[in-house]
Amino acid sequence: MTSEPPPRQGPLKHIRVLDLSRIMAAPWATQIFADMGADVIKVERPGAGDDTRAWGPPFLKDMDGAPTRESGYYLSVNRGKRSVTIDMARPEGQEIIRALAGASDIVIENFKAGALKRYGLDAASLRALNPRLIYCSVTGFGQDGPRRDQAAYDFAIQAMGGLMSVTGGRDGEPGGGPQKVGVPVIDIMTGMYAAAAILGALAGRDQTGEGEAIDLAMFDVAAALLANQAMNFHLSGRAPGRGGNRHPNIQPQDVFACADGHLALAVGNDGQFAKLCEAIGRPEWARDEKFAANASRVRGNAELTALLAGEFARFTRAELSAALDAAGVPCAPINEISQVFDDPQIRHREMLRHLPHPLAGAVPQVVSPMRFAGAPLAFERAPPLLGQHTLEILRELGIDAAQAGGLAQNGII
Repeated sequence: MTSEPPPRQGPLKHIRVLDLSRIMAAPWATQIFADMGADVIKVERPGAGDDTRAWGPPFLKDMDGAPTRESGYYLSVNRGKRSVTIDMARPEGQEIIRALAGASDIVIENFKAGALKRYGLDAASLRALNPRLIYCSVTGFGQDGPRRDQAAYDFAIQAMGGLMSVTGGRDGEPGGGPQKVGVPVIDIMTGMYAAAAILGALAGRDQTGEGEAIDLAMFDVAAALLANQAMNFHLSGRAPGRGGNRHPNIQPQDVFACADGHLALAVGNDGQFAKLCEAIGRPEWARDEKFAANASRVRGNAELTALLAGEFARFTRAELSAALDAAGVPCAPINEISQVFDDPQIRHREMLRHLPHPLAGAVPQVVSPMRFAGAPLAFERAPPLLGQHTLEILRELGIDAAQAGGLAQNGII
């Protein structure tokens, strides 16, 4: 199946990316590049494609209401790309990939460490063909070290990377115990780090003319994401525990029950605390030495939380939210996802778009939050069907329809 590609626009419209990845982490990075205008060529297994195509339900429904093979998971991370099916285990497939790499600026892959070397598709082999190539390998544990050969998924890395030790309610509390984050945050942040590293390498190439090999590990990303919690440990020698919604260093920051629902309170400094106290009719608390300074509020958090809970229960959520907004105290309702996309700000920013789709007519997409004044982003290409652009891409390599037919007959594409 072929399609006429829309004109690309955005700050990376001059860049071509060869995407040898699947699942979430590396495809998140390549979707960022596609959003910024890069030509992203997604290589998939003939007949099967990216693993996430089967990760449903839910699946996109066609114009007759029947489910397609396009899962919500796959659709969330492959916008703007072109799909080509190539069997990289076959020498003929490897030659096609080498030709694509020779005409690309970036290659990104997330196979096990060393797996692509046996096909001649590793960083050293492809950069020998194209010295300007930036090659990024994304793995669970990196290209070296005692765990390099271990498989990894987001959930496992959230666990062993310490994130679940500081996420969830305290042991012994109702609902207490370790919890993972509700989205695959390690995958997503690994993709973000990959994108940042590759953009850094592109900037470096402008100076040196040489490409780069990037080794990015999910476990390293998990350690980096511990941020202030890691520093709290290294300064105190005490491992932070789970505190539910309580912030370990700033108070009051927690979820509080109002008369008709819950509100997230995010006081960030002493001035905001004083405004909070004034808004709820307790100005004396801001003058009490037990609560006047943040360090004292952190130490006296249990007492302060109990006092605030008693006051907040007198208000409806709308009343308290209005009072705190007027006072300049950061707070927020705990929205369901449906409410997020019904928020007037999200609607105004057009974060939800509907892109043309060959099977469904249109497909919803939560688009990039990046806004460029001089090089605006265009969201025109939906996540591709499996192999949708195979003939188009082969034609760009000089492979005609007859040759492509032979490759298809032999299971290469």
